[in-house]
Amino acid sequence: MHEYEHGSHGPLAGFTVGVTAARRADELGALLERRGAAVQHAPALRIVPLADDAELLDATKALVGHAPDLVVATTAIGFRGWLEAADGWGYGEELLDRLRGAQVLARGPKVKGAVRAAGLTEEWSPASDSMAEVLERLLGQDVTGRRIALQLHGEPLPGFVEALRDAGAEVVVVPVYRWMPPEDLAPLDRLVDATVARSLDALTFTSAPAGASLLARAQDRGLLPELLDALRHDVLAACVGPVTALPLQAHGVDTVQPARFRLGPLVQLLCQELPSRARTLPVAGRRVEIRGHAVLVDGDLRPVPPAGMSLLHSLARRPGWVVSRADLLRALPGAGRDEHAVETAMARLRSALGAPKLIQTVVKRGYRLALDPAADAKYADT
Repeated sequence: MHEYEHGSHGPLAGFTVGVTAARRADELGALLERRGAAVQHAPALRIVPLADDAELLDATKALVGHAPDLVVATTAIGFRGWLEAADGWGYGEELLDRLRGAQVLARGPKVKGAVRAAGLTEEWSPASDSMAEVLERLLGQDVTGRRIALQLHGEPLPGFVEALRDAGAEVVVVPVYRWMPPEDLAPLDRLVDATVARSLDALTFTSAPAGASLLARAQDRGLLPELLDALRHDVLAACVGPVTALPLQAHGVDTVQPARFRLGPLVQLLCQELPSRARTLPVAGRRVEIRGHAVLVDGDLRPVPPAGMSLLHSLARRPGWVVSRADLLRALPGAGRDEHAVETAMARLRSALGAPKLIQTVVKRGYRLALDPAADAKYADT
């Protein structure tokens, strides 16, 4: 964990991170909180098993009747669910027999464990959990005329099946479970609203369907343009890998992704990205770093209420320049027309910062950040 010169708070202290994951959300949230972040969680989808689904039964029968040459297992929970469903239909042993005669590719260590627990042996598994690497491996061998069973994890993988079919393979998709919108949409709506309001600093995605679901919900509520504007300019979209990023990139949203497509590296990436994007200014002899819901004053973390952060952002847009009370009033959420609200919020902001001289009152004109005249250019232009 990174430690600042004057404090042992985590590198994500003062930042708020949204989590859209359905599975492993607790694990991701704990990793973020351990590094100081405030976390807002809303599952963007839920997993619906298809043990009684006709589509899964048809795919199982097709593979029992005509064995595959290759099997791609993409998730441990999905692979186990498929074998359990086949067993329930009376096809368990026959299916395992067909899979034993095929090359098995397992996407990552957890899937490898599920494959071995079933008494099978994988021929290969990527080090990165990457479906892109699995596809590259398949296309690197001649798949013309080969029958490939692809166990899907939720939605069809964009471009994956098409690329194999274009290379001459026969692909049988095995849909073990589907992603559906959450039954309770209220948390997801709150996450959309928080993104639009810029009260999040980053939004994390661990599956492509989660991104698609969030965008679809914003569309249903008439908020898609506002959501996309926030994600393009102010709220960092952090994805666990390139496939996860596709729905966002299709809407022109730039994303960041770790080199290794796992939760730990995703959190480490945020630990680098968010502090590097924070505004840092030399003010009244202090080093002031403005984060999402807090300010570092010479490395000391000072939580600031939302109204105070709104004022501070307005002052920091033109550091050293006077900002009028009328302009600051417009920056206050729901403040109405009474400029006294600015004075109240400003008093609370100064108290929260613990250094009253950071913000100067300019009589009859407004307020300004007391930017040091000999400021280092790297701070002034941050």
